[in-house]
Amino acid sequence: MVRFTTKKIDSLTLGERMKKIRNERRLSLSEISKSTRIQTKYLEYLEEGEYMKLPADVYVRGFLRSYAILMGLNECVLIKQYEREKGIHKNIKNISECETSNAPISFSSLVITPKMIIIGAVVMLVASSFVYLYAQVNNFVSAPRLVIIKPADGLITDGNSTHLTGMAEKDAMVFVNDQKVLVSENGEFSEDINLRPGQNVISVKARSKFDKEATQTVTVNANFQNQATDSTESGLEQADKVQDGSADPFLVEVYVKNNPTWLSIEVDGEVKYSGTLDLKSKQNFNVQNSIEVTSNKAADTFVKINGKDLGQLSEESIGTVKASYDASGKVVKGQE
Repeated sequence: MVRFTTKKIDSLTLGERMKKIRNERRLSLSEISKSTRIQTKYLEYLEEGEYMKLPADVYVRGFLRSYAILMGLNECVLIKQYEREKGIHKNIKNISECETSNAPISFSSLVITPKMIIIGAVVMLVASSFVYLYAQVNNFVSAPRLVIIKPADGLITDGNSTHLTGMAEKDAMVFVNDQKVLVSENGEFSEDINLRPGQNVISVKARSKFDKEATQTVTVNANFQNQATDSTESGLEQADKVQDGSADPFLVEVYVKNNPTWLSIEVDGEVKYSGTLDLKSKQNFNVQNSIEVTSNKAADTFVKINGKDLGQLSEESIGTVKASYDASGKVVKGQE
């Protein structure tokens, strides 16, 4: 005899689950929209299961990640349930279309003439032209899509850095604090951001191929403090700290003039930046012991320590130059 086992099935759809959690926490759609930066209409489509009205899947996954972070849920579970239910919706739609296409068509009263074919072709051509022009004009006048997935606005952290992730339109250029970052083929981007103690404002800008821009900012509060010498330490211990290079941290600013310049920057032996620094951009670092700057255009590379401008990395304009600094200024310089 064949025995069957019963299996409990979660009868709630994704939309029903989201609505139930929202009601349990007494949150409105507008409150969730403000916290996650997801438009209210997209939250309504998700709760009502109207998946065909949502944008591309890559944006929906981003919506669900932001929603999961806000609600403390497992983002993978939400994304998998969305993909499963959307697949069911597509299958039902395909079956309906197939049944419609199989219905018998009566041609008894329909007479197609060459004139009708020509008129139909002209109408389709004109309609297609209008659709194409509308799409181009809409792209030209509209700001590009920009979504910051994390960090959440108002985040409080004890670390000295945070990881920024987000999504933009496929062909858009993205700048984080005026520094250009790489964007993947599907529009995703990420960047590690160094923080200063206190409030940090991160500005993200997306620029479309039509030079239309969209800007969003998030605020991150960093609670870490610069390490200071303990006033209760003996004079000998303080002298040892200065001698072994573990004095108070100092702030270093690196910027370029005249030309975009490739840089590699190591802070206390760890690579913190590697890439091409654009004009009017800069990199700031909290340094404990030393910082090493490598540049292929040393004459265009400038360094400040605690606000004091030390000038060019080197006057040499040919070859790669490497220079190290401590809190007092330049220590070592070499040409590769």
